[in-house]
Amino acid sequence: MADTFNTLTLTLDGGDVTIRMRPDLAPEHVQRIGELANEGFYDGVPFHRVIPGFMAQGGDGGNHNGTGGSKKPNLKQEFSKEPHVRGTCSMARTMDPNSANSQFFICFDDARFLDNQYTVWGEVTDGMELIDALPKGEPPREPGKIVKAKAE
Repeated sequence: MADTFNTLTLTLDGGDVTIRMRPDLAPEHVQRIGELANEGFYDGVPFHRVIPGFMAQGGDGGNHNGTGGSKKPNLKQEFSKEPHVRGTCSMARTMDPNSANSQFFICFDDARFLDNQYTVWGEVTDGMELIDALPKGEPPREPGKIVKAKAE
């Protein structure tokens, strides 16, 4: 039986970001992120796309630049009515709604235009100031990185 993950901790240079995972909304996506975190996939991975007023995207443990993902198969969408607001954690994907793999983003502000189009899997409960402080850019000149990720 697979583990049930409820919390993801992202250790950044300035401290820890705590994310309440939402298996009630997106069980397959939560499972994937938890597995990848505990396999060390996200360790050392940069936030390669950080747009002020919108979101910070990371999770490309393959290429570290936003062009890749894990070697695991892509996931089918698990869209919900959960809104994309400040602190929402959601999956990045291509134009194909069933192409989420390992990359995710964290909303800086409301992004309700994403509702019902991207899979929400969690919310930041502590450390949002560390996400706010990430170097900005697409990609940032010196991107902020996930030092360590752990799911429990």
